Amino acid sequence: MKVTVVGAGNVGATTAHILANKELANEIVLVDIVDGIPQGKALDMYSATPVERTDTRIIGTNGYDETNGSDLVIITAGLPRKPGMSRDDLLIKNTEIVKSVTEQVVDQSPNAILIVVSNPLDVMTYVAYKTSGFEKNRVMGMAGVLDSARFRTFISMKLHVSVEDVSAFVLGGHGDSMVPLPRYSTVAGIPLPDLLDKETIDHLVQRTRDGGIEIVNYLKTGSAYYAPASSSVEMAEAIIKDKKRILPCAVWLEGEYNLTDVVVGVPVKLGRNGIEEIVQIKLNPDEQEALNKSAKGVQTTMEKVNL
Repeated sequence: MKVTVVGAGNVGATTAHILANKELANEIVLVDIVDGIPQGKALDMYSATPVERTDTRIIGTNGYDETNGSDLVIITAGLPRKPGMSRDDLLIKNTEIVKSVTEQVVDQSPNAILIVVSNPLDVMTYVAYKTSGFEKNRVMGMAGVLDSARFRTFISMKLHVSVEDVSAFVLGGHGDSMVPLPRYSTVAGIPLPDLLDKETIDHLVQRTRDGGIEIVNYLKTGSAYYAPASSSVEMAEAIIKDKKRILPCAVWLEGEYNLTDVVVGVPVKLGRNGIEEIVQIKLNPDEQEALNKSAKGVQTTMEKVNL
C-alpha cells in the first residue's frame, strides 16, 4: 500500500506518524506547500522506524509527482480554526485549497480512495467528490468517527468506565447540528438511557457538539489534532485491511435516510473498495428531524460553493 497525506501540519503529520507506527503502508508520502516542513517531518518519522521496528518508507515533498500511484489519500490541507471562528468561516479559502489538492491528487492517482479531513468537513468532502469525478464510494469525510470518539470519551468520564466498553453513534453534519444518538449508544451492551438520566445525557450530547471548540479555546492558537488523526487512521486501517468496519462517515447521499444530493455523516461499511455499503438504521421521528435539520444546514453551506 502507498498512502499520501496532504498537509504536514499537526493533523497531517500526526496522521502520517500513526500510519507509520501501525505499519499500514509500505510507503507514506507527506505533502505540504511550505518548503522544508514535509521533508523535515518525514525524515524525523523515518528515523524513528528502526526504534518502532516498522519497515515503512516515509518521504516529504512540496509537489505531487512523488504521490503517483497512491492507493489512499488523506487530505488534511487547509486553514485551522481559531477562537471565535466557526467551521463555516473557513469555507472560501479551504474550498480553493481542497479543490486544488484534489485536482493534483487525481492527476497522479486516478484509482485512489480519498479521505477528507479539512474543515468545514462535510462541504470539503463535497468539493473533493465533485472535483475528483470519482464514484461516491471512493470519497468520504472523517467526521462521525471523531464525533463518536468524543461522545464515547465523555460517557466514559461520566460513568468512570473503560472507553473500550463504550460504543456511540453520532450522525449528521460535523458541527453544531451533529446528531448524537443515545438510543444507539451503549456501555458493555447496556443502552445509555438505562444508565443515565435525560438531563445528564443532554449535557454529554451538548459537550460532544462543542468538543472541537472546547479544545480550540484551550489551545488559543490551534485546534484538535490527536483525535482527528487517530480517527482518520481508523478509517484508513478499515480500508487497507479490508476489515468491513461499520463506522459513521460523511458521504454523498442519493435517497438514503430520505436525503438527496448532500454530504452528511451516516454509518457505512468500510473495506478495500471504500464505502461498500451505506447502513440504514431506523430513526425515530425526533432523530430523523434532527438529521434532516443537520443535512439542511450542510446543503445551505454547499450552495455557497461554486463548483
